[in-house]
Amino acid sequence: MADAAITVEDARKTYGGSGGKHGKPALDGLDLTVARGTVHGVLGPNGAGKTTLVRILATLLRPDAGRVEVAGHDVVREGYAVRLRIGLLGQHAALDEELGGRQNLELFGRLHHLGARRARARADELLERFGLSGTGHKAVKQYSGGMRRRLDLAASLITDPEVLFLDEPTTGLDPRGRAEVWDSVRSLVGGGTTVLLTTQYLEEADQLADRISVVDGGRVVADGTADELKAAIGGDRIDVVLRDAGQLGAAVALLPVPRDAVTVDTDRRLLSAPVTDRMAALAGVVRALEESGVDAEDIALRRPTLDEVFLRLTGTGDRPKEAA
Repeated sequence: MADAAITVEDARKTYGGSGGKHGKPALDGLDLTVARGTVHGVLGPNGAGKTTLVRILATLLRPDAGRVEVAGHDVVREGYAVRLRIGLLGQHAALDEELGGRQNLELFGRLHHLGARRARARADELLERFGLSGTGHKAVKQYSGGMRRRLDLAASLITDPEVLFLDEPTTGLDPRGRAEVWDSVRSLVGGGTTVLLTTQYLEEADQLADRISVVDGGRVVADGTADELKAAIGGDRIDVVLRDAGQLGAAVALLPVPRDAVTVDTDRRLLSAPVTDRMAALAGVVRALEESGVDAEDIALRRPTLDEVFLRLTGTGDRPKEAA
């Protein structure tokens, strides 16, 4: 792919064992292509290989095998050239709590050999860009969670990188803080930056990613847009929430699909089933419930969610029990 910002072919990395053999594979033949100027989401359960992938792309780890290129440079043979072109925002803030926001950014600038004058100018540019100009003098320990993460994001952009790695950037933030970071990421991509995003928040990938790769067992098990991934596991669904969990068994037979296609969540008093004709299914279910005396609290038609895609493809989490 000529316009790829990241290319990974058959990447392998094993931890433990003797000489890299007979250990635990973190990456097991992973392939990935990320187009320039896009947000590419990487989803997967804990231990799937997401952080190992980011560390290899950022030249912090060497792959055992495979080809890995970032911004047109090989991460093994041309590590220095890669580092000149990337930024990395890890899971934990890399800020000095006692220093002010501007002082932190100036420090990062000096560490990147920008020189005192250029470091100050770049700090001012980034504080303005991320809406932190009025707080640059305050110690970081006085910042809110969202402000700290925006400052951390600003620090990762000191060198104006072509490619930015965001490794679970909003972990621990409240909804307001997450929204602030999302807005910042969108503005970066609008300016031409390529972003590789790993996240545990499915909504985050749905909101930000142009394309999503699902990783499990060290490999990409699915790749596509959010809509493509949702469509791949089925079309529309009808959800029925009952007032009385004791009526779930009777209600299963009323849905217009085979019984083994219905999922039941007893705790939430929820029945869910795939449908083809949306309106006919909705009208039929409402009529059948009324005629049988089953009392529904809510009935809704919806598309599959990324959560369902994630669970279906990775086999993780607590799935609703299948109807008998």
